[in-house]
Amino acid sequence: MNAEQTLVALSDRSPKVAPDELISGLVPPPQFEDVSFAGYRTDDSEPSQAQARDKLEEFVASSNSKGLFGKLFSKGKAGPKGVYLDGGYGVGKTHLLASAWHANEKPATFGTFVEYTNLVGALGFARARDDLSQMKLVCVDEFELDDPGDTVLMSRLMRELTDAGVKIIATSNTLPGALGEGRFAAQDFLREIQALADQFEVYRIDGQDYRHRSVSEPADPVPADQLDAEASGLDGVVARDDFQTLLDHLSTVHPSRYGRMVDGVDAAVWEDVQTIDNESVALRFVALVDRLYDRNVRIINSGQALNKVFTDESLAGGYRKKYMRCLSRLTALSSQ
Repeated sequence: MNAEQTLVALSDRSPKVAPDELISGLVPPPQFEDVSFAGYRTDDSEPSQAQARDKLEEFVASSNSKGLFGKLFSKGKAGPKGVYLDGGYGVGKTHLLASAWHANEKPATFGTFVEYTNLVGALGFARARDDLSQMKLVCVDEFELDDPGDTVLMSRLMRELTDAGVKIIATSNTLPGALGEGRFAAQDFLREIQALADQFEVYRIDGQDYRHRSVSEPADPVPADQLDAEASGLDGVVARDDFQTLLDHLSTVHPSRYGRMVDGVDAAVWEDVQTIDNESVALRFVALVDRLYDRNVRIINSGQALNKVFTDESLAGGYRKKYMRCLSRLTALSSQ
């Protein structure tokens, strides 16, 4: 270990987060703390990117100009109350969402879909709704429905927030009318799904995954006998874990605390990465990678290549888009 390195283990961290910290913690992650609409790099061959940026700028400007009276008079009015950005992974949806948060009047919240469901679980529906109803804008990243309970919960929450005059911007890889497909019997929940869809004006963003424009797959794994030497060259706070031990530990920490668990980490070293053959374990791993990506944490590993971490069955299943986004982010983090 070099003098510029502090070694820790994520599997030793079990952070505690007080319920009242959850709302205050709903802000853009460090990677997006300074982004703006002006800094969004559009692809000239994909006009939908500039169009989506312009629509969001207009939406935020309109929201800001209305102020308190605009919020009061908008309560209960029919028609879309928010913007929904649909597009593939890596086209800059999160950048645009964070830019909207920065440009909008406060108070405002920014979080992933799972962070909002975790919030409801921690605070209870009534308190979460009441606290979020005080916001001028609620930003929801990576909107997705993984089970029927989430469908009913988020449909009700979005409806009650918009009825209270709160503006909402959401991003997803799935059109709102198709949420839940392939994960559960979505046709049994069409009313709730449609109620969600009716809250938004939908804008599509096309384009290639910018994380793959210069590199198409994760860095090669480091041979086990060379991992110490590679790891010793890393600076800052380095979290080194046996991969299976880390996965086991994730089951003991609520996903709402993963962000706190990786706070302050500059690099992660994973020993003996193996393919994950359990879906629950794989989804927890996705949540961890999302938080590492938020903080731009470099990853090196031994064992399996990171693009082999999910089974072929997982990549062909209902959570395919989650896994593909995760692989895109693993590529970015391991190829720095």
